[in-house]
Amino acid sequence: MIAGTIHLVRLARAGFVFAREGVLGLVDPEALPPPARLALRLARIVERPSAGTRSDRLTAALTRLGPTYVKLGQFLSTRPDVVGAAIARDLESLQDKVPPFDQKLAEQIVAETLGQPLAEAYASFGPPIAAASIAQVHKATVREGDTLREVAVKVLRPRVADRFRADLSDYYFAARLAERLVPDSRRLMPVGIVDTLARSMAIELDLRLEAAAASEMAERTADDPGFRVPSVDWNRTGRNVLTTEWIDGIKLGDQAGLAAAGVDPRALGQTVIQSFLRHALRDGFFHADMHQGNLFADRAGNLVAVDFGIMGRIGPKERRFLAEILLGFITKQYRRVAEVHFEAGYVPAHHSVDEFAQAIRAIGEPIHSRTADQISMAKLLSLLFEVTAIFDMK
Repeated sequence: MIAGTIHLVRLARAGFVFAREGVLGLVDPEALPPPARLALRLARIVERPSAGTRSDRLTAALTRLGPTYVKLGQFLSTRPDVVGAAIARDLESLQDKVPPFDQKLAEQIVAETLGQPLAEAYASFGPPIAAASIAQVHKATVREGDTLREVAVKVLRPRVADRFRADLSDYYFAARLAERLVPDSRRLMPVGIVDTLARSMAIELDLRLEAAAASEMAERTADDPGFRVPSVDWNRTGRNVLTTEWIDGIKLGDQAGLAAAGVDPRALGQTVIQSFLRHALRDGFFHADMHQGNLFADRAGNLVAVDFGIMGRIGPKERRFLAEILLGFITKQYRRVAEVHFEAGYVPAHHSVDEFAQAIRAIGEPIHSRTADQISMAKLLSLLFEVTAIFDMK
């Protein structure tokens, strides 16, 4: 009882911050039952005037609530089926836009983790150049004989693990409450979403595991054309610190920089797609956080991936299913796509294969042979969501 009250108080505080920053104004009241509409109207009373965009309001609220909420926002930016396409796009603004923590504190964490003075580990250690919800990155140099080598040093935020544990317990409470009180939410598996977030956090909060993921990815992709991974400096890596090769590249979001460097964006785009599919379908091991902040182009036009805290693994059976589904959409074999969904257990057996193939055709035909700018992702995701509901897909 006491624990439940604590969770409710903490969640109520989060709700107040969302209301105060105007985030609840983004919710469509028509999609809510009458009691929830009334609660929404009452909550908006405390909303403060803001000239910012919808994205600004979301970012401000999540940043105020701390790193766990920022990470939740980043995670949900990949789940437009849960939050909607528009909000998912707004949540993408959270990538690498978190205030850094104090330089002296970062230096102290590095020295304690590596068990030696900072000046012995690095010839120089610069200020943070990027900060995210869990860690920040510093540019440093290490001495090798008479030469200096540039490295990137990722430092975990202080006390971030304790904060995550407390906030995750609130998320579990809210997810279980939703499944109990809102039966329609069970298909979206709110507890499963928190489980996934919790597993991801457990790995991200130990930078030795991220180092291992980067090392494994480098080993698997050593012969892949146009793709590479920074090497890990294991001598300067520990639970709270990760040191890797410095990448002198251009972020994929910097279109002007790519153009100035003479990088072909079409070829680079093909490399992104081909690399992801190669890693997912060939290896069953892939970078699961490939937003533009984690991807660079080097001067030769190669794709360089960084930040291996969130990785995905797919078993051989699932890889075959996904390959067949992708091929079926490309070749317009909608009946085969439907059959694969039933074989994989993605659609319950009591449904009709022919009816599901019809629904698959309604998804595939409008986007076939069209370019990305001709496809409305909002409409596509809405249709996908409706189809998964009709056919009881979790």
